[in-house]
Amino acid sequence: MFPIVLAAVSAVAFGTADFSGGKASRHADPVAVTVVSQLLSVPLLLALVLIVPGTPRPLDLAWGLLAGVAGAAGVMLLYKALADGMMAVVAPVTAITAAVVPIVAGLVTAHSPGALALTGAGLAVVAIALVSLGEGGVTGRVSGRLIGMALGAGLLFGIFFALLGQADEGAGMWPVAAVRASSIAFGLALAVRTGVRLRLGPRVLRWAAAAGLLDSAANALFLAAAGRGHLSVVAAIAALYPASTVLLALAVDRERLRPVQLAGLGFAAGALVLASV
Repeated sequence: MFPIVLAAVSAVAFGTADFSGGKASRHADPVAVTVVSQLLSVPLLLALVLIVPGTPRPLDLAWGLLAGVAGAAGVMLLYKALADGMMAVVAPVTAITAAVVPIVAGLVTAHSPGALALTGAGLAVVAIALVSLGEGGVTGRVSGRLIGMALGAGLLFGIFFALLGQADEGAGMWPVAAVRASSIAFGLALAVRTGVRLRLGPRVLRWAAAAGLLDSAANALFLAAAGRGHLSVVAAIAALYPASTVLLALAVDRERLRPVQLAGLGFAAGALVLASV
């Protein structure tokens, strides 16, 4: 049960981080928002490494470094798509893609977690789709470029979950530190190559700071959950993050919650129960 709780809390943190990053990216370049937010999260990561000590193997650090590049690229694509104001399309496509990749990876690399748990994982995917549907649903007119960005972000997030989930529990928080090291390096290199300036205004900086801190906390929670539970189930629960994004949009941006989204929240609760059996 404990890994499920950790994964669920990580989902809340991931969803809130995405909401914050999306708000920041409406007023600044997504690359700048990503890099600055992650730089601001470094003190938190140093504290986590000290609080949760471990002895990482070179392979654990390698998993973290690879996951960091995939995660950073996925965040940049997601923030860019969110900045276009198409959350109703971006969220379900990205989240469903992110959920499917580690489920398949977990089934390939480990034993089956059981019929009920797998049913919960599948129900989580359904919940992601329903919770993320906005006013226009997914059938509205959207560009192929937007769909491509959403699919690309989801694929990269799925790869991120699968890679980070390979790190050993005994490594402590060092794999998460490796994630941040490679993601910052990747972001800085991309900023230099594209000529993006990393200066953000005070209001945007606050949203970026929230995004970075919450994203790092979510990464740490997911790593702890993956080290104690089955990857295919833990990743599916973590991928329920659009639920918190939708609820924040409801409270902060005054968006209306559709009946289908309420049904999605019900599916999410059922997924949590079944996955924890």
